Amino acid sequence: MAPAKAMFGAGCFWGVEEAFRAVPGVINTTVGYAGGMIENPGYEEVCSGETGHAETVLVEYDPDRISYEDLLAKFWEIHDPTTRDRQGPDIGSQYRSIIFYFTPEQEQAAQKSMQELEESGKYRVGNYRRPVVTEILAAGPFYPAEEYHQRYLEKRQSRLSWR
Repeated sequence: MAPAKAMFGAGCFWGVEEAFRAVPGVINTTVGYAGGMIENPGYEEVCSGETGHAETVLVEYDPDRISYEDLLAKFWEIHDPTTRDRQGPDIGSQYRSIIFYFTPEQEQAAQKSMQELEESGKYRVGNYRRPVVTEILAAGPFYPAEEYHQRYLEKRQSRLSWR
């Protein structure tokens, strides 16, 4: 079977990429920008918050080895989907929680998984429920980030491995 694609934004793309690269069945990852209004944005433009783009990871995977639903489970696991435009110390719309779908089946699976997460009560604090604020949108253009961002943490670790 041909590789399939999935695309997620869950904060800084360095850590998101690292998390998905470790998943068996993931063939390749590319960090970049999606969901914005301008073509071919650069990192500085995206960080300005004025392009509308999110830091995003394009995941190519083998659907015979891992399901889209399993990738969604990993997505929910690696970030807090209840914080709008923020993950940890990273603040701005470029760090928002977002799922870009490529097919109607992916859209349905994403909606279902988000509903199940909401109903699970995982984000209940006392008597209050923190709502999931993840966006689910059709995939549009994806612009790969600059080369130095690709596999950033992997490259950085290899430079530190002499320690």
